[in-house]
Amino acid sequence: MRFGPLLRILGTALYGFIGFEIGVVLARTPDLAIDSWMLIVPFTLFGAAFGFLLAPWLVRAPAAAANKALRQVPITDLVAGTIGVTAGLLIAALLSVPVSRLPEPFGNVVPLILVFMFGYLGAALLVLRQRDFFSLLQGGGQERARVAPVLDTASASPSPTAPGPMLLLDTSVIIDGRIADIARTGFLLGTLTVPRFVLNELQYIADSADSLRRNRGRRGLEVLDRLQNTPDVKIVFSDQDPADANQVDDKLISLARQNGALIITNDFNLNRVARLQGVRILNINELANAVKSVYLPGEEIPLKIIQEGKEMGQGVGYLEDGTMVVVENGRRYINQEVLVQVTKVLQTNAGRLIFATPE
Repeated sequence: MRFGPLLRILGTALYGFIGFEIGVVLARTPDLAIDSWMLIVPFTLFGAAFGFLLAPWLVRAPAAAANKALRQVPITDLVAGTIGVTAGLLIAALLSVPVSRLPEPFGNVVPLILVFMFGYLGAALLVLRQRDFFSLLQGGGQERARVAPVLDTASASPSPTAPGPMLLLDTSVIIDGRIADIARTGFLLGTLTVPRFVLNELQYIADSADSLRRNRGRRGLEVLDRLQNTPDVKIVFSDQDPADANQVDDKLISLARQNGALIITNDFNLNRVARLQGVRILNINELANAVKSVYLPGEEIPLKIIQEGKEMGQGVGYLEDGTMVVVENGRRYINQEVLVQVTKVLQTNAGRLIFATPE
């Protein structure tokens, strides 16, 4: 649809009216000794001509820019901004009634200032605090207890503006810690969700009398703190607790099935049980194996041999990604860095295993 003729008509009417008003104001000046129509008619015609010629150019470019910007703004921001502007204008209208009685020129200027000020403040406030506003509408504004000193109070349900699926974190992957580094790279396109029962288990581990378990639990809490303080990483804490399960793993599977979520874990047993029940799993160990460097037989790599192998004369070294390299006749090069040639690559349940010989 072409809006050029419509813009010209609207521009002609608008600027013609503006010119008419200017002519009327000037005609009321007592110092001018000319007829009113000699001012009103020229200004009206000039305004109408100005609107007819330049209105499409003045409106089309801003309209195209606004259309492009609106396509990139999330719908929740638009809704929150509209509600905020409406509330701000309503407050400005209520305040304009007593303010308009101020002496000139304040009675005419201050109400206009209030309109712009409260309209902007209402839109900005609602857009910036839209999560709290929508949570309040949904009854989610109730007070929630802090689980650990390192955790800030967070939303009880996933943000409605967060793109991608819900990604449930289990205790093992939080304690492992690599999830924080992976999330920082931006490869996890979804909302990291930590159920409250997982936090409770993590806190129980952190309060254990066993020093090893206690350190693991505290490490998990530190990982969550890193995730919360990482820009562009969306993490929320959910109070959903399925009543049809008792164990943490069973609750995770039930919660994933209810919300169509994915589970991120390092637990081999949880991995198998969840997949049997149709729940998608993201296994950090499988990801680590998938991104390890690929070496083909015949390639040469520098390697520091650090210990003996199981067989006679073997030496063992490790690549930067942790891949074990077994070097035939490499025992005599222990604590030395040598150039080795890959002879065979095996993929086992424990990971990739490389066999090589000294060059």
